[in-house]
Amino acid sequence: MDILYLLIPLSVVLVLFVLASLWWAVYRGQFENIEQEGERILRGD
Repeated sequence: MDILYLLIPLSVVLVLFVLASLWWAVYRGQFENIEQEGERILRGD
């Protein structure tokens, strides 16, 4: 039972870290034009 006092806060911190990482990626424009990368692979050099 004592381990829950450690695991619950750690899981909350992990969830906050994941959400912050996703927010940062969206804010920095990582998902702006995802179709272009797929087309770049098919076009070739």
